[in-house]
Amino acid sequence: MPQNLTDPLIIADRTFSSRLLVGTGKYRDMDETRAAVDASGAEIVTIAVRRSNIGQNTDEPNILEVLPPNRFTLLPNTAGCYDAETAVRTCRLARELLDGHDLMKLEVLGDEKTLFPDVIATLKAAEELVRDGFKIMVYTNDDPIMARELEAMGCVAVMPLAAPIGSGLGIRNKLNIRTIVENASVPVLVDAGVGTASDAAVAMELGCDGVLMNTAIAAAQKPVLMASAMRKGIEAGREAYLAGRMPAKRFASASSPLEGLFFD
Repeated sequence: MPQNLTDPLIIADRTFSSRLLVGTGKYRDMDETRAAVDASGAEIVTIAVRRSNIGQNTDEPNILEVLPPNRFTLLPNTAGCYDAETAVRTCRLARELLDGHDLMKLEVLGDEKTLFPDVIATLKAAEELVRDGFKIMVYTNDDPIMARELEAMGCVAVMPLAAPIGSGLGIRNKLNIRTIVENASVPVLVDAGVGTASDAAVAMELGCDGVLMNTAIAAAQKPVLMASAMRKGIEAGREAYLAGRMPAKRFASASSPLEGLFFD
């Protein structure tokens, strides 16, 4: 299906036709990773710097050989970081390994059980990274006030969770996500919690600019097929948002009303 080139996603002055961003972890092997990414239509792929080899281990397979930077926009992320200092260090390592690449996903976790973000550490790391010239897409909770603060700080995209990372629970707080969207001047992308294509469509119908996911695709029984389904869900949800849904009503409104009919 051709992507809608008349409705691009713009992040940090870069233009993308796909609004689906995908992760690269949890697949059986790198062949499946590439097949799923291709089926998703994603142009931005996120790579966990602390868990993937992007050149720091010269004697191991390099994921950049499977997902080359001349084909995909890389989004190194700080997954697995539990304090601001480690997250900042990880971003600087990625920039060095990727020849000055400055677009990063910042993720600072609060604890290992819930994987909720540590918002205080996130603010600290974001401030330092923005000051250091990074273009930061930031994972955060679904708090509109926190989203506003991160945008004001200079983050190029705000990425609230829909539900805990890897839970597949879908959009748990639609009102907060919509409030973030309505008040943001930078792209808002749901990050974490999506389980299936209908969840992705709901996020887009709420007005989100995109969705980032990994486990929902990689943990599916057929990851490549699920990646294709997610692509379609994103596209359908975006079109529904742009179309403007009918008002919800408590009572019926007949498609073929009786008024004006001719009877024998």
